[in-house]
Amino acid sequence: MERSLKYCLSLILLVLFISCQTRNEKVQDAYDFGFKFYQGSPRHMNAFAYALELDSTKAETYRELSVTYLKRGLPHKWMNWYNGAVKHDPETWQPWRGYLYLWFYRDYKKAIADFDASDTLTPYIDHPQGHSVDFWRGIAYLGLKDYDNSIAYWDKHIAKETEESGEDWVELEAFLYRGIAYYESGNSEKALENFDKVIQYFKQSADAKYYKAMIFKVTDRTKEATLLLEDAIVDFNGGFYNNRPYVESLRQIYMEDLEGLKKSLVE
Repeated sequence: MERSLKYCLSLILLVLFISCQTRNEKVQDAYDFGFKFYQGSPRHMNAFAYALELDSTKAETYRELSVTYLKRGLPHKWMNWYNGAVKHDPETWQPWRGYLYLWFYRDYKKAIADFDASDTLTPYIDHPQGHSVDFWRGIAYLGLKDYDNSIAYWDKHIAKETEESGEDWVELEAFLYRGIAYYESGNSEKALENFDKVIQYFKQSADAKYYKAMIFKVTDRTKEATLLLEDAIVDFNGGFYNNRPYVESLRQIYMEDLEGLKKSLVE
């Protein structure tokens, strides 16, 4: 009797193990199929919806389903799916949710809350979408026009990147946005220092030259401003300006801005 019971239990465990393997294989097949297609396409969405039916605890499945709605221009349907990803793996996906709040919703306070939460969830600085949460907080605080906090996070981010890799490895946007924060807060001297860093390391930047020209305009350096604007227009036409896929970048400039400033210099 005891031997039969042990055999029965072993058989049940074996069946459960095989069943679990089969489900995992199906989930993996759905993933492999879904990743063949562009995020937001019907086949991509259907594949991950099927994967979620098979396993409702896999955070990445929720994340993939949520991003499809963002990329199809339906951000209002994004949150419930993405919250599932955060629920099942907050260490990975909460700072990423902050990134999406930042760019797709321009909800700077919620973005900052998620970036701040990442500081307690992990013992290291998280890098959603390839940049540190300090980098993203610098942008979010600039969006709120909280220049002191924005500059403080840019200082922190730039100092760490410089220490680890050298100043010439710091992202163009870090110096650019810190310069904009100084410019908007009325510190033209510090703003120029940062715009000059952009031009020093990256040469071609319509944004940095545009902001420098605006500073030169109000300080009666019209000739220098005009030359900068000409270079800025060349850079812009070459694609060397701050922009992002899917959404408008914070403080993004357009040709109308450059042409408007150039016109004002000759009036």
